[in-house]
Amino acid sequence: MITVMGATGNVGRPLVQALAEAGEQVTAISRQKTADVPAGVRVARDAESALDGAKALFLMVPGGFAPLDDLLAAARSSGVGRVVLLSSQGVATGRHPAVLEDSVRASGLKWTILRPGAFASNAFQWTESVRTARRVVAPFGDVALPVIDPEDIVAVAASALLSDRSGDVHELTGPAAITPRHQAAAISEALGEQVTFVPQTREEAQAAMMAFMPPEVANVTLNILGAPTPREQQVSPDVAQILGRPPRPFTAWATRNAGAFK
Repeated sequence: MITVMGATGNVGRPLVQALAEAGEQVTAISRQKTADVPAGVRVARDAESALDGAKALFLMVPGGFAPLDDLLAAARSSGVGRVVLLSSQGVATGRHPAVLEDSVRASGLKWTILRPGAFASNAFQWTESVRTARRVVAPFGDVALPVIDPEDIVAVAASALLSDRSGDVHELTGPAAITPRHQAAAISEALGEQVTFVPQTREEAQAAMMAFMPPEVANVTLNILGAPTPREQQVSPDVAQILGRPPRPFTAWATRNAGAFK
C-alpha cells in the first residue's frame, strides 16, 4: 500500500488516480469531509491512521517548514520503507530552508526528494479574470521560467514510489522557459479567443498574494518571479531522463485545462 499526503492538491489528486489505475493499493490523506478519490482508495483524516500497512509514503506539506521527524519516526515504526518528498527548487537555490529535506535524509528510510520549479498550474489563479474579462493580470510579464506541468511531477513521483532506489534528488522543470505574457497567449490560443495580458506592479501582486499566503512566502515567490537566478531559469534534464520523454510544454497544459478558463 502507498499512502499519499496532500491527496487533494494539484499533484496529490492525480497521483492517487495514477497509482490506483496502476493497480496499487492507496490510502489518501485528506481533511476534507468528502474527498474525491477513485473507487477502492481508502481515505484517512490524519497521517497516523494512514500509515498502517503502507510500504511507501508520499509527503507534501503545503506552506510549512516544520521538521517532520516525529511523522517519519511513526512511519518507520509502522513498517513504511520508502518516502518521497515533494520539496522545492527553492531549497537548491537558497530561497527556502532545507528542514523538510533534512528530516527525510535522517529518517532511516529509503528516500527520494523532488524539487519542482514553478508549476504550470499556478495559471489557475487567472481563471476568474480570464472567464469574466479575458484578461491575465500578472507581474514581471517578460521574465521567463521553465514552469512544470503537475502531470509530469505525478509521473516522476509514481516512478519514485515504486522504485527501489534511494538517495536521489530530482530537479523538475518544463522543457523551456516561458513568460507570463506568453502563458497568456497560450491560454488565448487554447480558448480560440483573445486574452489580453495586463501588467501588474510588484506591490499589487504582493497584496493579492497575501490574501492566501504568509507575507514572507509571498515575498520569496515574487523574488523568484521577478529576479530568478540562472539556475531557476535553467531547464533540468531530470524529467526526460526519468520518464524517457520530454516534459510537457505549457501549451499542452493550457490546451488540457482550457475548460477551466471558459
